[in-house]
Amino acid sequence: MARNPQTVRSERTRAALRRAAMERFAAYGVEATSAEQIAEDAGVTLRTFYRHFPSKHDLLFADYDSGLQWFRKALVARPEGEPVLESIRTAIFAFPYDVQALTQVAAFRAEELDPERIVSHLRQVESDLADAIAEHLSRREDAEQRRLDIVVTSRCIAAAVFGAMEVWMTKPERSLNELADLSHAVLSALESGLDADGMFRHY
Repeated sequence: MARNPQTVRSERTRAALRRAAMERFAAYGVEATSAEQIAEDAGVTLRTFYRHFPSKHDLLFADYDSGLQWFRKALVARPEGEPVLESIRTAIFAFPYDVQALTQVAAFRAEELDPERIVSHLRQVESDLADAIAEHLSRREDAEQRRLDIVVTSRCIAAAVFGAMEVWMTKPERSLNELADLSHAVLSALESGLDADGMFRHY
């Protein structure tokens, strides 16, 4: 199916703004860089910049936003009836990670942002991940009868994944392989608490 040209343009603009921001941040630091400079380097107007990002600091979390979009699409592509943790595991690890870019943006966040701001944003991304998982589970035939199970399952899985990320972020040396190992470990631990349908059941 052909993609909407406006969506393609929007994605290209966001990608150009991210690239321009990372280059500026690396050369001059986050605080010494303005939204105007990023927009100019990306070849767009300041108004276009603000249409895509509320502030220059939000560019430091753009990797999560693009990852979440990928995750939603990857979940939709999973076979019907596949155990939910298998779908989630496959969707997470199918993402084409750019190790250098992810490491760079993680370093910028740690150096330039207030820890409370980072935690606040991660909580929002965790909530968005839980929503994406709930949407996936809601496509099941018995979804209406299992609404509570879906909510609890989606939130527990999202919390576990972000718990692994939080532990990874506190390590002095970080690698994506380490993050992958932690994520696999928490998802495997969750499997023992799920029912035959791959969800937590309320009693």
